[in-house]
Amino acid sequence: MAPLALLVAVFLAYSVPPYLTLDPAQSRVPAPPGFAAHYWFLVGHILFGTIAIVGVILQIWPWLRRTHPVAHRRIGRVYVFGGAIPSALMALTIALFSPFGPAAGVLNVVAALLWLGFTIAGFRATRQRRYADHRRWMIRSFAMTMNTLLSRVYAPIAFIALGPYYPDQAALFQAASTLTGTMSVLTLLLLSQWWLDRKPKPAIAR
Repeated sequence: MAPLALLVAVFLAYSVPPYLTLDPAQSRVPAPPGFAAHYWFLVGHILFGTIAIVGVILQIWPWLRRTHPVAHRRIGRVYVFGGAIPSALMALTIALFSPFGPAAGVLNVVAALLWLGFTIAGFRATRQRRYADHRRWMIRSFAMTMNTLLSRVYAPIAFIALGPYYPDQAALFQAASTLTGTMSVLTLLLLSQWWLDRKPKPAIAR
């Protein structure tokens, strides 16, 4: 847990501060033409996403789940309704007007829908007391919560790998964004499924 929490803390310390100023000039994502509210959707996505990523780290902490089940349930509701769902919906809206090209936009739409679907499925499962299903869906939801973080890790690799083939900077940016999104989503889906297949655990009633 400690290395993962440290990685998340570093990621948030780098990613969030420019958007706390509410100054569009500080945005690291260019605003697409024809979508005047893009920046505000982006800020909402980041702020709700921050709640989601902090909440999900607490949710997967075995000690908290085991010793404080009430806190686990309450933090879970905050993660679902105050983090993942609103952040995924805003990510979906942003992706429809992606400044990184149509292919990257489609990938971001798919990622947002997966995050939204996994989270809702996990919440429904726990409401129906299907705790084994709840665990499986929430592990997948956790994986998609890490999508933006992992894409930041892959981004420099994609730019270095594709740089010699794309002398035009705009084309390189779109190609690298597409490759980064593809690698991130596939890696997270495969790792989450590998984890579920490798370490099955019995459901714990809450």
